[in-house]
Amino acid sequence: MHLDGDIHLSTAQVSEAGLKARNEDCLGFFMPVGNLLTTKGACALIADGVSTAEAGAEAAEYSVREFLADYFDSPDIWTVKKSAQKVLTAINRQLYARSHEYLSTSRGHLCTLSVLILKSRTAHLFHIGDSRIYRLRAGSLECLTEDHLTRLNESSSCLSRALGMDTHLEIDYRTLPVETGDLFLLSTDGIHDFIAHDRLRQLAGQANAEQACRDLVNEALQNGSHDNLSCQLVRVDRLSDETLDDLTDKLTALPFPPELMPGLKIDGYEVIAELYASSRSQLYEVKDLDSGRPLVMKTPSVNYCDDPAYIERFVMEEWVGSRIDSPHVVRVETPNRPKTFLYYLMEKVDGVTLDTWIAEHPDPQPREAIEIVRQIAEGLKAFHSRETLHQDLKPGNILITPEAQVKIVDFGSVHVAGIDEIFVPLERDRILGTVHYSDPLLRLGHCTGIRGDIFSMASICYEIFTGHLPYGDALERCQRPRDLRRLSYIPANRFNPILPVWFDRALEKALSPELESRYDSLESFLNDLTHPNPELLTARDEPIPHRGMLVFWQLMSLVWFVSALVLMLLFWLG
Repeated sequence: MHLDGDIHLSTAQVSEAGLKARNEDCLGFFMPVGNLLTTKGACALIADGVSTAEAGAEAAEYSVREFLADYFDSPDIWTVKKSAQKVLTAINRQLYARSHEYLSTSRGHLCTLSVLILKSRTAHLFHIGDSRIYRLRAGSLECLTEDHLTRLNESSSCLSRALGMDTHLEIDYRTLPVETGDLFLLSTDGIHDFIAHDRLRQLAGQANAEQACRDLVNEALQNGSHDNLSCQLVRVDRLSDETLDDLTDKLTALPFPPELMPGLKIDGYEVIAELYASSRSQLYEVKDLDSGRPLVMKTPSVNYCDDPAYIERFVMEEWVGSRIDSPHVVRVETPNRPKTFLYYLMEKVDGVTLDTWIAEHPDPQPREAIEIVRQIAEGLKAFHSRETLHQDLKPGNILITPEAQVKIVDFGSVHVAGIDEIFVPLERDRILGTVHYSDPLLRLGHCTGIRGDIFSMASICYEIFTGHLPYGDALERCQRPRDLRRLSYIPANRFNPILPVWFDRALEKALSPELESRYDSLESFLNDLTHPNPELLTARDEPIPHRGMLVFWQLMSLVWFVSALVLMLLFWLG
């Protein structure tokens, strides 16, 4: 990977039972190397088994061990937040289940947990309970977490939140920018409850981290700590200082391929034919000379050979595509030989693009058309499950095989949330996609998430059933917020009268210029496309009925609903 998430840390930690017979605290730290450090970061965490729960020590040890194992095993394309929350939810569920294997509540598997993940130039904090994370910067010590305690009286309190306490996990999460020289202190209450804040700052800030941890434990004991004593120091010694020149050198390590002609051989692949060419890239059918297998090779356009932002996006296409696994997304192939030029390989899919299919099927069978839409949605789900947005869904980027299988192609405009967390010394292009199908809010600088992909899918669905676009050519002129407010949806049944009202209203909702008015999930959109939603049976701009005619309109609504059900059966069976 070309991205540099390098970070240099020094750590120290101490954990002792103190005056107790058993140490129920647990500490952990893991700093991977290479790409894993870039995509997942380094992790320090501290857990304190609840002393009133007999299995608190087991809960603390289990939480630390499982978090370190499962977090770093989660998909490298996920964000820190999604990865950590998925793992923490599973840990909490397991601890809760273990607690309820016992008849006695004193055997509960309960613990606090505070997690610090340092990825690129950002600190990610996850916290539940009364362990703490502090940051010492420029001589100032700040507590970054909040104790989850319920005060019983002036002298006593109890935990209000802990891992394993409830089926619903409520965990605090925050992010902070990291600077070279930052020092993070993780501690259990046996330490910070018995050392004053200023003294904590003095002891933690010592040059020798090992000695600092030892002094923190000793001072807490001297001050009367009767609990286990655990602390951990993590110092940021150096962050990545990669420059744009450094990044450009890595991105241009492989040269752009020359113009490829049929018969030319490159890295053991013979060019058969050019399939597609644009100002941004080219596609070629090639044959693997070892296996004889046909493949598709995508090459970058020489127009961008001096554009590091373009090259980075091209490199990321292969990285992202290799992590999307779905029968409805074209498969990126891993080359079995070293590359001497910049390109990537995909499976060869026979078929036609969806725009060709639409032109050849001006009056499609509803069941056939909706099946295409369903498969497009399945492909999009594969992207979204990896916290990845396609952002350029259009008929030209969708293939239909002779067996009527749909495959989404092209990864040139994808947005990967996990990669966005990694600092790069260049400005990435955020305005991508095709104007007739992409969400106009994207061009206005809004972050629309999966609703943007749903907008594109709804535009395609509209075109499949009508042969037209939902806003005509108005999206081309949508450059300012006021242009967005002027958009007027063209009812789909104006072009295709057999389309039911509820079907058209579902399209209109997905294509709303207002983000909050759209569907927030593909499942909801598909459900409303295939099942009459009573909320979508009301005609547009229908005035509120007069009170004296309420019964009449209620009867009419019933007749309308029954008619819609009959129309639905005729629509799908026709």
